[in-house]
Amino acid sequence: MGKKKKIEKSQEKTVKSVNNGIRSSVRKLNPILRSIVGKKVDVAIRDLQFSEKRITKDVRKTISSAVANAENNFQYDIDKLIVKEAYCGKKIVMKRFRPRAKGRAAPILKPWSTVTIILSEAKQMEKHGTKG
Repeated sequence: MGKKKKIEKSQEKTVKSVNNGIRSSVRKLNPILRSIVGKKVDVAIRDLQFSEKRITKDVRKTISSAVANAENNFQYDIDKLIVKEAYCGKKIVMKRFRPRAKGRAAPILKPWSTVTIILSEAKQMEKHGTKG
């Protein structure tokens, strides 16, 4: 008989949403995801809406999916949700070739990524803009 493993239950309520089909590189996604971590969900969606990057539309859809999961599956209050984690990982790379001079070929790499958004319910809301 071995020791029983201690299962630690997290006190925080978390919700996860994964988008596996994002057609962009990890290098382009990381700055966008770092900018939304720690923000309230509505502020993060608003910031992504006014970003000029093409890929923010897919990230916004992933956050909206996580909010819908929280509301419908777990009955969380969507006004208290914050972005706890946001990270991306590599997927496949489509390889194409472009003809060049003298019979040579130059590779074209078309990377795909996966985006994971984890939301959590904030314990207490902070007041901003007040002194004291």
